[in-house]
Amino acid sequence: MEFIPNLKKKYLDQIIPNLRGNYKSIMQVPRLEKICLNQGVGSGSSDKKLIESAQNEMTMITGQKALLTRSKKDISNFKLRKGMPVGVMVTLRGDRMYEFLERFITSTLPRVRDFKGLDPKGGFDGRGNYTMGIKEQIAFPEISIDKVHKITGMDITFVTNTDIDDEALLLLEEFGLPFKQKRTDQEAPAEEAPAEEAPAEEAPA
Repeated sequence: MEFIPNLKKKYLDQIIPNLRGNYKSIMQVPRLEKICLNQGVGSGSSDKKLIESAQNEMTMITGQKALLTRSKKDISNFKLRKGMPVGVMVTLRGDRMYEFLERFITSTLPRVRDFKGLDPKGGFDGRGNYTMGIKEQIAFPEISIDKVHKITGMDITFVTNTDIDDEALLLLEEFGLPFKQKRTDQEAPAEEAPAEEAPAEEAPA
């Protein structure tokens, strides 16, 4: 029997029927196309060990070989030459994408320090794609803090096939990404009325 990732099965069995009513055809229901992870190494671009460490960590996190990203031009202020490695990246599709997303929701996000939910306003690009940042790679359970050479962050982009941010938000919420709830005017705390000043006492004649 062919293995089907849990979130892929959830998309087919639950998410499509839940969102189907908003569209004329089932083929119009938004879907997750890919997940892109990018990590820069900053000043460590000239440190070969740091580059290798970042590449190995990204490979462990995603289960897919991480690629080096290289500088496209010389930047003298940063002592950077064209072709030098400046970071690592991975693009996940298919079953690996769904497996990573499940681990990310159930294991990684609960380990993020002071996590209070994803911001539904700041992360969307206006074309149905959502980008968020992780400040410390040690939030991923695959990374052992004892073997980390340097604490670094990364950007994670969820790419959908819709160009409408609200549709992408509904899709990602159905997958289980914990977005902050938008506060309505009714939910906003009522402002306290200013206290009335007591009348001043008249001085005795």
